[in-house]
Amino acid sequence: MPDPELVSIALPVRNGADRLPGVVRSVLAQDYPAIELVISDNASTDGTEELCRDLAAGDSRIVYHRHPENVGLLGNFMHAARISQGAFVRWIGDDDRLEPTCVSRAVAAFVADERVILVTNQVSYSGPDGTLSTVPYEGAGLGSDDPVERFGEMLRLLNESPYLIDPLYGLLRRGPAVGIPRRNMLREDEVFAAKLALAGPWAHVPEVLSHRNWRQERISGLARRLDVPSWQSHLSNTLQCRELLSWLPHADLTGEQRRRARAAVLRMYARRQRRTVAHRGRKLLSMARLM
Repeated sequence: MPDPELVSIALPVRNGADRLPGVVRSVLAQDYPAIELVISDNASTDGTEELCRDLAAGDSRIVYHRHPENVGLLGNFMHAARISQGAFVRWIGDDDRLEPTCVSRAVAAFVADERVILVTNQVSYSGPDGTLSTVPYEGAGLGSDDPVERFGEMLRLLNESPYLIDPLYGLLRRGPAVGIPRRNMLREDEVFAAKLALAGPWAHVPEVLSHRNWRQERISGLARRLDVPSWQSHLSNTLQCRELLSWLPHADLTGEQRRRARAAVLRMYARRQRRTVAHRGRKLLSMARLM
C-alpha cells in the first residue's frame, strides 16, 4: 500500500553524473517533510552509478535502482514511478530544479480539493542561450467536472505554446501516474497529457515553483532518441490523433461526451495539418528562390 503522506519524486537518468547534484539538492531541500527521491538509472556508462550510490548511502530518503541494460527513455521514466512508494508522484528531469515550497504548495492544493488528480505550477524555462521564458496560465477549463471540457482545453494548449502548462512535471495522485497505459511513440507526452485531462480535474498553482531546461529538437532527432521508427516523424500528427481516438472508448465517458471528444481531436488534427502544409509550402518557396 502506498504511504498516504509520502510524496515520491521520480528521477529517471542516463549518463547524468554531471547534472545530478543540483537536482538532488533541490529535491532534498523541500520543506515538505515526507519525501522520497527515487532514482532510476538506465544503464549509465559514466559515473552516475557511483555518484548515486554515494548519495543514497548519505541520505535515507534516496532510493537508487540501476537497470543492467538500456530499457529506453519511456521505459525508465515509467519504472521510476512504479517502484516509488508514495501516494503522490512527481517526475523530474536530471537537469531540473524545484523551489523549496514546490511540493508543499501542490499538496495543499490536493487537500483543498479532493477531486483533483494533478497539480501543476508555473514553470521557468531556460533555453540553450540562457534566456528565460515564463508564460502564465490563467485558464480554468482543466479544473472542470466535465471531462470533455478538460480534454478540449488540453488539446487547445497543445496547439498554443509548450510553455503554458506542463502536466508531465506536476504532482500526480499515484493511480493516474502509474495506471494509465502509455505507448512509446512521438508526441507520447502530449497523448499522456490528454489522457490525464480525461481522468480527472486538475489544479494549478500560479507561481514559479520549478525550473526546466528547454531546447527545441527536430522531430527526426527525437525519433532516434526515443528509438521509434524514423517514418513516424512524417506521420506524427496522424499517429497522435489516431492514438487519442483509440483511447476514447476506454475513458469513462457517455456516448454524447465521446462524440464531443472525437470532434475535439479532429479539430486539433485539422489545425495541425493546416500548419504542416503551410510550413512545407514556405520551405518549398524558400528552396525555389535559391535555385
